[in-house]
Amino acid sequence: MSTVEDALAAADGNARAAGVTSMHDATECGVWGGLYEIARASGTGMRVRKEDILLAPAAKKICAHFGIDPYASISEGTLIITASPKGARGVLARLKAKNIDASVIGEVTPGSGIRLVEEGRERALEHPVTDPFWAAFAAAMNKKSAAR
Repeated sequence: MSTVEDALAAADGNARAAGVTSMHDATECGVWGGLYEIARASGTGMRVRKEDILLAPAAKKICAHFGIDPYASISEGTLIITASPKGARGVLARLKAKNIDASVIGEVTPGSGIRLVEEGRERALEHPVTDPFWAAFAAAMNKKSAAR
């Protein structure tokens, strides 16, 4: 679940020259939490298109089984990269050359806050605060213990 290879491919030896402006592993609170942390640290806002976020079929299925939001759940192994508009194409090409799936999901904006575009509607995205994975994990462990 490492993002080291992804980061090395994206940066191509010199992140700034490659157009990369930030990288962040989406762990606690998933993609939503990672985007918030980047925006807060950089003093910017974002506009994100949910439909453009790649979601592995297995992750989608497991999260559906446990009734949790895959975008707010721990997403270890997912690297969020921001890049200059000119650098984004090169970043995508370098990741593709290493067989690493990636997509452009939005843009960094002035100001603060994250706007989420979902099914053609735009709304403010709130930080998940608590990762739903942990409650689902605890419930599954309790269920397993009770079955013994």
